Amino acid sequence: MIPTEDASARKKEIEEKLKQEQETLSFIRENLEKSDQLTKGMVSILSSFESRLMQLENSIIPVHKQTENLQRLQENVDKTLSCMDHVISYYHVAKDTDRIIREGPTGRLAEYLSCIAKIQKAVEYFQDNNPDSPELNTVKARFEKGKELLEAEFRNLLTRYSKPVPPILILDALTVDDELEVQEEVMLEHLPEAVLQDIICISGWLVEYGRNQDFMNVYFQIRSNQLDRSIKGLKDHFRKNSASSGVLYSPAVQTKRKDTPTKKAPKRPGTIRKAQNLLKQYSQHGLDGKKGGSNLTPMEDHDPRVKHHSDALNEKHGAASGKDDVLDIEIDSYIHCISAFVKLAQSEYALLTEIIPEHHQKKTFDSLIQEALDNLMLEGDNIVSAARRAIMRHDYSAVLTIFPILKHLKNSKSDFDSTLQGTAASTKNKLPTLITSMESIGAKALEEFADSIKNDPDKEYNMPKDGTVHELTSNAILFLQQLLDFHETAGAMLASQETSSSASSYSSEFSKRLLSTYICKVLGNLQLNLLSKSKVYEDSALSAIFLHNNYNYILKSLEKSDLIALVKVTQKKAEVSYRELIEQQIQMYQRSWFRVTEHLTDRNMPVIQPYNKGFNDGLEELCKTQKGWAIPDKEQRDFIRQAQKRVVSEGYRAFLCANIQFTKNPEKYHKYRPEQVEDMIERLFDTSA
Repeated sequence: MIPTEDASARKKEIEEKLKQEQETLSFIRENLEKSDQLTKGMVSILSSFESRLMQLENSIIPVHKQTENLQRLQENVDKTLSCMDHVISYYHVAKDTDRIIREGPTGRLAEYLSCIAKIQKAVEYFQDNNPDSPELNTVKARFEKGKELLEAEFRNLLTRYSKPVPPILILDALTVDDELEVQEEVMLEHLPEAVLQDIICISGWLVEYGRNQDFMNVYFQIRSNQLDRSIKGLKDHFRKNSASSGVLYSPAVQTKRKDTPTKKAPKRPGTIRKAQNLLKQYSQHGLDGKKGGSNLTPMEDHDPRVKHHSDALNEKHGAASGKDDVLDIEIDSYIHCISAFVKLAQSEYALLTEIIPEHHQKKTFDSLIQEALDNLMLEGDNIVSAARRAIMRHDYSAVLTIFPILKHLKNSKSDFDSTLQGTAASTKNKLPTLITSMESIGAKALEEFADSIKNDPDKEYNMPKDGTVHELTSNAILFLQQLLDFHETAGAMLASQETSSSASSYSSEFSKRLLSTYICKVLGNLQLNLLSKSKVYEDSALSAIFLHNNYNYILKSLEKSDLIALVKVTQKKAEVSYRELIEQQIQMYQRSWFRVTEHLTDRNMPVIQPYNKGFNDGLEELCKTQKGWAIPDKEQRDFIRQAQKRVVSEGYRAFLCANIQFTKNPEKYHKYRPEQVEDMIERLFDTSA
């Protein structure tokens, strides 16, 4: 059992805790009641606030919507006013732009184009919104007027500022100075930069807005005229200046390059003018037999007689030389004009690409160059026609005119092809057609010249009386020397006439062999003709001297001009053959002395007087006759004299020694001492002795 005291204490403790719990519960109840009251109050406040918000929203939303509508209306009003102002402005465009359009775009292109843009927009507005309005016709007319004035400005700017390129500037552009490591390219400025920009601007507008291509025709017509005038100006410059100086000088370049010639005359053979004179003289006189003797200088070391003949020729044909000076200028001028055309055309194309739309550039360029190109080709055709007429007159010097021109045309062909790329086929074919014509007429001249060498008649009064070089030989060699200077061109001439498959794609080696064959043909014809001509001489010794001189002249000329290298392409032993021919003629000549030396033979020793007299008479007669003959080559002249002195002098000395025993007074029968005989022979072929 639990003690009573402990139970009472336990009970008291429980009662106290119960009391505390009751107090706590009572406190919680009071707080809950207060919380409920507060919650009810908050709910009441929130309900009241919600009610008020709903009332406010119901009041504000209509106002907001009304305000928004008012703002939209305001914006619409502003837009409407703006559109009205814009539309009204179209009705005033014609009036606002009238003064500027009437005065034109000169000096204020940007402002003018701005006015045109306004007019164009007005046209578009009325077309879209009021196509029947009279205002549309007004602004259309104003637009067309503006376009017309722009086209006129385009023409005026081109006309006013397009000038022919000065000849000196063209020559500077063509100059290649070998002494300069880096070439200074001369720019050809056709239009001032500001003017060019205006023209480009107008061109762009006409293409994009003007829907007009007529300005392209205006462009090519004006620029075509300037291109042609530039080339003609260069030609006139040559005619005025080349005759006196021979070389054209550029003041612009003189300052920079220490008076170096701007453009050296094209390198042409030094003897071409002489060859033309002589060949003309030969064709005019040699074939019809109205001229006698040789007037030419076969070798540099000729005796004075031949030099005198050459001087006589120069005096006789001084007028012809003057004409050939003019011809040289014309040839040089034409060659320069060909190069100038290429340079100027390239420059024109560069200018054109800035102004003309891309898809019209090639066609416009084709039209632009036609006049200048046609004039050049016509001039070339005239050269061909003149050559053809000259050949019909047997004037083969005409082909020498064609050589430098044809060579330059062929060298320029690649530049021509590049420059004319994209033009019409008829344009591209003009130069090849001219080249073909020149090659054809040149080949004809070559063949006919070879035939003329073969068929030159043997006429007594056309033969040199002294047995020197015949003008036929000189002409032939002079002609062949020109072929050497233009061997590629001449070879191509001959190859162009070949129809064999091997010629269809001829190489330089093929044309070289053709030229060698041709030269050998001319030399063969010449040899046969000379042999025939030599028979005109009644004296076989003079005939031998004549052939000797001509063969020696041919050989020395071939060796001196390197023609021999071309000959050897097909005739390896040409030199040997000519030396054999020369030796044969020397031997033939030496036979003429048999009538002198036969009196010195052993069978004539016993009888002095008649045979010595025969020796004296024969010696005097031969020396008198042969002193008037010519051997222009000093080396050959000395060789023949020495050989003859040796034979005659040795025989004569032996003759004198052998006949001393037959008389006590040998000097009575011996008219000449051996030294006198040698001196007489030494004076052979010397009219001054």
